[in-house]
Amino acid sequence: MANPFDDPDGTFKVLVNDEGQHSLWPDFVEVPDGWATVHGPTGREACVAYIDTHWTDMRPASLAAASPSQH
Repeated sequence: MANPFDDPDGTFKVLVNDEGQHSLWPDFVEVPDGWATVHGPTGREACVAYIDTHWTDMRPASLAAASPSQH
């Protein structure tokens, strides 16, 4: 069986956890505890574009908040 996360024709959601981390998630798989749907269900390409636009800092939110400003 192929990996459902790689299915170019699949239907997906974008999930976000309390740390602001994003995940591409197949629509047919139950959303795990600690994650919320913020986009979709829609095609994989649209979900990846959403993630690329909205998750620009890969650090967990708690780490980003604790880091000194880079300005």
